[in-house]
Amino acid sequence: MKNYYVYILASKRNGTLYIGMTNDLIRRVNEHKNDLIEGFTKKYGVHKLVYFEQTSDIESAIQREKRLKKWNRQWKLDLIEKENPEWKDLYDGLL
Repeated sequence: MKNYYVYILASKRNGTLYIGMTNDLIRRVNEHKNDLIEGFTKKYGVHKLVYFEQTSDIESAIQREKRLKKWNRQWKLDLIEKENPEWKDLYDGLL
């Protein structure tokens, strides 16, 4: 069974946010952290994994990512604060 992840990266506490979806969270966050992918996260220094969700259903992951991207900023901040109030980088805990 495959797992899919919806995740939020931040540049710093209350900083720039990026929302993405992947089937390999460790690989994908590593790509962001090491600027291996051209684009938004490299341009704005968004490297800190502050939130993620896991599901085994790709369609629900895609829909969740789309919904989160449409949320206003405060809702996103509240979601992060609820699950990760200290805005710790969750990446090291995955390794």
